[in-house]
Order: sequence, then structure tokens, then C-alpha cells
Amino acid sequence: MKTVFSEKHKLRDAKGELYQGEFVAPFECPRRAEIIIGAVRNRGLGEVLEPADYGLDPVMAVHDAGFVDFLRTFMDDWEAAGFKGEALAPCWPSRSMTASQIPLHVEGRLGYYALSTDTVMSRGTWEAAMSSKDVALTATDLVLDGKENVAFGLCRPPGHHAATDQFGGYCFFNNAAISAQHALDKGCAKVAILDVDFHHGNGTQEIFYDRDDVLFLSLHGDPMHTFPHFLGHAGETGKGAGEGFNWNYPLPPGASYQMWLAKLQDALARIQAYDPDMVIVSLGVDTFEHDPISFFKLTHDDFVDYGRRIATLGKPTVYVMEGGYAVEEIGINTTNVLFGHES
Repeated sequence: MKTVFSEKHKLRDAKGELYQGEFVAPFECPRRAEIIIGAVRNRGLGEVLEPADYGLDPVMAVHDAGFVDFLRTFMDDWEAAGFKGEALAPCWPSRSMTASQIPLHVEGRLGYYALSTDTVMSRGTWEAAMSSKDVALTATDLVLDGKENVAFGLCRPPGHHAATDQFGGYCFFNNAAISAQHALDKGCAKVAILDVDFHHGNGTQEIFYDRDDVLFLSLHGDPMHTFPHFLGHAGETGKGAGEGFNWNYPLPPGASYQMWLAKLQDALARIQAYDPDMVIVSLGVDTFEHDPISFFKLTHDDFVDYGRRIATLGKPTVYVMEGGYAVEEIGINTTNVLFGHES
């Protein structure tokens, strides 16, 4: 299995995040990707490739132009306003305030486009996000072009929380959604996105919620108990043409692998019935029993097992990296899934 990876991920090196009332070192850090790529190489998973440069067109196919321009220019505007350091939004268009106009002031625009306080804006973020989507697209083209039946895009920053015009949850561009649209634009009729990250892929759901050419399925912690809180319930099944093409599997605190596996099997059956041309897996390994910000109980061996089960679909498959914050074990768990797929 080939892995696509870029050293440019290091340009996203935020110094803090707001977590449970404290400003702490970010859980999403450069060391995550370094440990994963080390495990890929040390365990002999396969060749590691640099990504190609795809420019902005694939991003604009799923993201709002104003949002993209905001990400590109934000740090220059922030510093021009006289602000120092990393940026957190001071306010949002909440339930009591409509967002009928996008503010002109940089703080207002930050609040308009942000969805959570865990994700600061910092220098290097734009370059790292651009490289991350290139990693996903290069892995996707390896499969689309028939060079590989399965490939791994070691994306950082991750992507599945990024919506059409919002960033948060450590995500800026939605790598899985960009890859899915790219596959459709290159001739695929249908794509399935299977999100196995602990947190619901709210951004991916929002992007494809009214479409039937992308089947989205997400196994995640119940949003009544965990981030992103306001999306990811079982009753959210799509709208319009997308009705019946969105499947959420929220699971309670302390969920065991057997509980999780039952939902995976249902999701795999739905993918098989949908018969997509490609499967994109949003691979988050924060379902691990010792993950510091999650509450599932998967063990090292469970990751091997579910990789094998995804492989039984027999579909061209692209894995794109999402979350996983038990940093010492993240390389083991990520490569266990990939080895499971190939075994």
C-alpha cells in the first residue's frame, strides 16, 4: 500500500487550544503525523510518496469562495489590525443573532467562519491545509488511475469537521469531501464516505446532505455527550435528493468494540448495497481505549479486525487521516487498520 505524506504539515503548529476551561497545548499537533509516518516506514507498509500540487480548483468544488479567501488572507488581516499571536473567535452568530451579513472587521469574520474554540488560527495554517488536501487528492488519484486498489493519505491537518464555509475541530479543508468530489468529477458515478473517527463528521454531512451521489456513513460518540454536539443524530438521514443517503451511528460513553462493530457491519452492508465506484474512509483512531478526548474502548487488535472488514467490500479504497490523540499509540493503531485491510 502506498502512503502519501508531506512535510508541510509541520507548518500547522498551533501553540494552544481552549479545552475544558483551560488554555492547553493542542491535542492536534505535528508529532501525531511524525509518529504515524514513522510507523508506516518502520513496519514496511509500502512506498511513501510526495503529493502533487492540485491548486485551488478541487477546494472550490466543495467550499465557499468567501470562506477560502478568508483562510488565505486571515493572518495578514489579523496582524494588520494590530493583533498579536494566535486567534480565537470572540463571538459567533448564535441562536439569538442571525448571520445575514458577513462582518468587515477581522474579528467578526473569524467568528462568522469558526464553529468551535478548539481551533486557533496561526501562521502556516493555510499552507498546511493546502498541502493536506493535496495529500488526499494524490492518494485518490493513485486509486482512480488504477495504480493501486487502496492508498493512504496521511493528511494533517484533518478535515471532516470542515463544512462548506466553516472551520473547526482542527479542520480547515474537508479532505474527504474534496477527494469524493474529485472522484465524481473524474468519472465515478457514486462514492461512499465511511467515517470511523470518534467524532461525527459534521462537515462532510453538511456538504453532501442533499445529494445522492455520495453516501455518507459515520460511527461516532453520541453528540448528546461529545463534540460536535449539534449534529450527528440517528434521525439525520438527508434531505431532498439526499434523503436516505446519510447514516449516523451515535454510540454512548464506554461503548465496546462489539457495540461499535455491530454498527460498522450495518454501515458496510449499506455501502455494499449502494455499490459505489470508490470508498473513502475518514480514518480517525481516537476510538482507542486510551484516547485522551474520547470515550470508546477499542484495543490495538480491534483496529486490525475492522481494517479486514472494510477490505471485504472489495472496492477501490482511499484512507484519509482524521483524528487520534493518544499520540504514543497513534502509529500502531493507524497502521493496524491499514495492515488489516491488506491481510
